[in-house]
Amino acid sequence: MKLLTFSTNNKPLRLGILVDENTIVDPQEAYIELLNQSGQQRATEIATALLPANPTEFIANGNLALKTAKEAVSYALENAAQSSALYKKENVQIGAPVLKPNKIICVGLNYKNHILEMKRDFPVHPVIFAKFATAISGPNDTFPLNSKLTKKLDYEAELAFVIGKEGKDIPYEDALDFVFGYTVANDITARDMQKRTIQWLQGKTLDKSLPLGPVLVTKDEIPDPHCLDISLTVNDEVRQKSNTEQLLFNINHLVEFLSGIVTLEPGDIILTGTPGGVGEAQNQFLKHGDKVKVEISGIGAIETTIMEVTES
Repeated sequence: MKLLTFSTNNKPLRLGILVDENTIVDPQEAYIELLNQSGQQRATEIATALLPANPTEFIANGNLALKTAKEAVSYALENAAQSSALYKKENVQIGAPVLKPNKIICVGLNYKNHILEMKRDFPVHPVIFAKFATAISGPNDTFPLNSKLTKKLDYEAELAFVIGKEGKDIPYEDALDFVFGYTVANDITARDMQKRTIQWLQGKTLDKSLPLGPVLVTKDEIPDPHCLDISLTVNDEVRQKSNTEQLLFNINHLVEFLSGIVTLEPGDIILTGTPGGVGEAQNQFLKHGDKVKVEISGIGAIETTIMEVTES
């Protein structure tokens, strides 16, 4: 299943399910129709509880939400002529597939060629830092570049995974049981701000510096997350090209390690690190008008346009 968020007429973003390249089903709306058709009382209340519009709440409902969503989608598609739960992708605004998670945990220095190009030692333990929820942006949103803040804006193509259920001290072999699904991320970074202090946070969590999407693919559709091609282009020029098999600490290791430190919760987003080819290593930083595309096999692509902000 491919989850996203969408909006019509500038209404708040809500959960949708992408069923083909251009068709979105609103599972909550579809389930209300299904229940009403069967004569069920309190259809809206039941559908809202089982299939929340907030993706984090949907994820927290676990397998029951997925099962119910499949029923709702099937009903909508079978009754497409009458259903008001189907939308054309071209007619809506698409947001990030997860909007306000409790945690966004990022892993640095996790691809061997990136560690070498940054002239760093191989870490013994995962290098972790955080972003704030205000950094999240949609798969095709613009990024507001403020040149007064940074002269060295950089990109980082990353596979992100989303936690599906609460866990603490999770064993390595059980780690993927706690993963809900996978999405594409770009960890946009202000390198000069990142290096002003020992802590990286100020250069890593600018508003809209975490484009996500285009969908959140449930783990059943990606049997092995450790063999995915990942690439990034700037204005169609390939800058990064690798495969997740090159991760120094794989997803099982990261879940085991992180859950030993903090309780992982449904909707938490974890970025797995970026491969070699970042702008910092080549002295090629992003500028106004640049189009940055990140693509991961089995998930899709996101594209961010860099736009200089102007003061009014």
